[in-house]
Amino acid sequence: MTDWSGDAALPGYVTRTIPLSEASTYAGEPEGSLVATVIRRGDGGRRRAVLYIHGWSDYFFQSHVGDAFDALGYDFYAIDLRRYGRSLRTGQLAGYIPDLRDYAVELDAALEIVRDEGHDAIVLAGHSTGGLIASLYANKRPGTFTALFLNAPWIEFQGSQLTRAAAHPLMTAMSAVSPTTALPTGENNFYHRTISADLDGEWRFDTNLKGNHAFRIRVGWLRAIMAGQARIERGLDIDVPVLVIMSDRSKPGIISNTFLEEYAELDLVLDVQRIAERAPDLGKHVTLIRIPGALHDVTLSREPIRRRVFDELGRFLGAYA
Repeated sequence: MTDWSGDAALPGYVTRTIPLSEASTYAGEPEGSLVATVIRRGDGGRRRAVLYIHGWSDYFFQSHVGDAFDALGYDFYAIDLRRYGRSLRTGQLAGYIPDLRDYAVELDAALEIVRDEGHDAIVLAGHSTGGLIASLYANKRPGTFTALFLNAPWIEFQGSQLTRAAAHPLMTAMSAVSPTTALPTGENNFYHRTISADLDGEWRFDTNLKGNHAFRIRVGWLRAIMAGQARIERGLDIDVPVLVIMSDRSKPGIISNTFLEEYAELDLVLDVQRIAERAPDLGKHVTLIRIPGALHDVTLSREPIRRRVFDELGRFLGAYA
């Protein structure tokens, strides 16, 4: 593991690289090139900390989230998983993983770093795909965390209850033959438009690391996602209080060339109704909050909305963590 060094992306943050030399590579990726990156806000020094996991085609850039946790009394850490963000290297399959359980390697290493810096009360947090990963990981590591915060977690597939059940066996069969094959997908940039400061949003981020077309939906990756969601459907037993915050409305997968103003006030990525139905399967203590006007990443919503997000988070942590 490397020592801490200044983060080129965010002033006031430092980073540390976790080598993943034993991790498998695929489809011509450079051998031994896989790493993960831990990002820390400031110098820390508290007993309490949070570890944040980003979503699909994403990386940690939301410094205001670190500020919010700092104001709540938590030292803030985030991780850019292998093949994402600060950890993505030339020649790698951006975002690819054949099994979500593989992420336990870098998450265990990140936790060791957080603990070694004097933290014995740790909150795990995750957004979207990171919320799915965080849920499965917390379930496998009882006695590790004080609470789990999920920001619009992708814990269930979009569409009807039959969608994943029908598609999962097909993805499993296809991944046995050609796991890194990219699937054709239609997309628009409406969500990007609602958050980017260059369009209708207010946030600056590296478009090479967030929303880049290099992040292809590959057969093996989609099978891994569906396998994780199927595990949640069977029921988890996360041993700490869980907070799920998301929008009250969604329109995932819109096929249209016309941008409507309402798109800046709902989740354009996931089906929030399906997530709400699945959330009770995470554990015995789950708090679900649906906020009108919130975007897919609720922390990137407009100021009055995200202020409520952090208020709700503070109340939850104060009561249960």
